[in-house]
Amino acid sequence: MTASKSSRARNARIGAQSGAARNAAKGGATAGSASGSASRNEGASGSGGASRNGSASRNGSASRNGGGGAGQSRTATAVRRDQARSAAPRNGAAERGARVQAISDEVVQSGPPPWLQVTTFVLALAGLGVSIYLTIAHFTESALAGCSESGLVNCTKVTTSPESYVFGIPVAVLGLAFYLFAVAIMSPWAWQARRREVHLARIASLVVGIGFVLYLIYAELFIIGSICLYCTSVHTITFVLFVLTAIAAAGWGLRPGAAWKAGWARPLRLAPQAD
Repeated sequence: MTASKSSRARNARIGAQSGAARNAAKGGATAGSASGSASRNEGASGSGGASRNGSASRNGSASRNGGGGAGQSRTATAVRRDQARSAAPRNGAAERGARVQAISDEVVQSGPPPWLQVTTFVLALAGLGVSIYLTIAHFTESALAGCSESGLVNCTKVTTSPESYVFGIPVAVLGLAFYLFAVAIMSPWAWQARRREVHLARIASLVVGIGFVLYLIYAELFIIGSICLYCTSVHTITFVLFVLTAIAAAGWGLRPGAAWKAGWARPLRLAPQAD
C-alpha cells in the first residue's frame, strides 16, 4: 500500500516535471518565433526605409537632372534666338543684293539703252522732214530756201542735174522712201522688238543708205561740181545713224533694246556683297 502510494507520487512528480519541460520548450519556441518575427519585421522595415531613401535619392538626382536639362534648353533657345537676330540683317542684305543683281543682269542682258533708241528716232524724223521738203521742191521746181544758186554751194544745180535721178527715179523720192522706213525701224518699239529680222533689216538698210550717200557725195564733188546744203544735211544724218547702228550692233548684238523703265527709272547699281 505504501509502495503503491510512493509509486504514484513518483509518477506524478515525473509527469509534472515532463509537463514543465514541455511547457518550457513551447515557451522557448514561442520566444524564438517572436524574435524571428521581430527580426524579420525590423529587416523589412530597414529595407523599406533603405528603399524609400534610395527612391528619395533617385528622385533628387532626377530633379537635379531635370533642372540642368531645363537650363541647357533655355540656353540653347537663347543662343538660337541671338543667331536668328544676327542672321536677319545679313539675310536682308543678301535679298536686297539679289534683287539689285537681278535688275543689273536684266539691264546688261538687254540691248541698246533708251538714249540711243530716242536719238536714232529723232534723227530719222529729221531726215524724213528734209526728204519731204526736197521731194516737194523737186516736183514743184521751186528754189530751196536759204541755198545759193551759184558757186560751190548750188542747190538748184544739184537737184536738177542728171545725177538727181537713179534708174529713172528722183533721188529725193528715194530719200523719202528710205526715211519713211528709217522712222519705223529706228523707233523705240522697233529697237525693243524680239524678232531678229527687225534688227537685221535696220543694219541692212543703213548699209545700203550709207553706200548710196557715198555715191551722191562723189557725184556732187567730182561730177556736178557743186554741193547742196539740204542734201548734205541728209547725208550727215544718214552717216550718224549708220555709226550709232554699228555701235549698237557691236556692243549689244541683235538683242532687243532696254526698256525705258529699266534704263531710266531704275538705274544700274552695284549689288552689295552679303556677309
